[in-house]
Amino acid sequence: MIVRLFFATLQFMSRIPVRARWADGIETHQYVRGIVTFPFVGLLLGAIAGVVFTLLQPWAGLPLAAMGYVLALALLTGGFHLDGLADTCDGVFSARTRDRMLEIMRDSRLGTHGGLALIFVIVTKVLVVSELALRDGNMLAVLAAASVAGRSACVLLMYNHKYAREKGLGNLFIGKVTGTQALLTLVGGAVLCTVLLPTSGLLALAITILAMYGLGLMLKRTLGGQTGDTLGAAIELGELVFLLALLR
Repeated sequence: MIVRLFFATLQFMSRIPVRARWADGIETHQYVRGIVTFPFVGLLLGAIAGVVFTLLQPWAGLPLAAMGYVLALALLTGGFHLDGLADTCDGVFSARTRDRMLEIMRDSRLGTHGGLALIFVIVTKVLVVSELALRDGNMLAVLAAASVAGRSACVLLMYNHKYAREKGLGNLFIGKVTGTQALLTLVGGAVLCTVLLPTSGLLALAITILAMYGLGLMLKRTLGGQTGDTLGAAIELGELVFLLALLR
């Protein structure tokens, strides 16, 4: 069952082709049970993007290799999380009423705040990854761990939160995750980050968890709950916070 849940979650969270029989028997309402596989989905996605960085670095240089890593992650996820980040920032920074913010977040058009958020996150990731590559030779582990951290910490915006809308994809997880599932997800992320980065991974993950907990509280006050967009934003920002934490 856990293997099928992993493939169902991978199919949901990425553009990686998954054969139907690999996730056979997993219904949509059961996706919440796959939350414990989020760190392992992150491990796979981060490792693939990390390989892209590793292959590009010798002949393209650090900045272009770092951009290749960011682009690879965006392609692997179909820009799903970046879109959530942009929509969240368009809504939250519009300084409108809660209902109007949620309407703005549904709008497929990119606004000024969303565009600035994308530029800031992408450019910062490129700069941070380039700087980390000058300090740490094991960038494949660093980049894989960042994706693990982002997808582990986002569970904090699901557990003990409510869905801000009546329906949507985020409703599959938000408010449906149990305390045990949340704990197992965070423990899985902690184990993977410690294995990948024995000296710094656990502390960087702890900083990421605190930051995402604070983000969840802020969005809860602003929007009255969470949405699929805020989960995507949490994954993108969680990856960035983790990478920044490694710079200390």
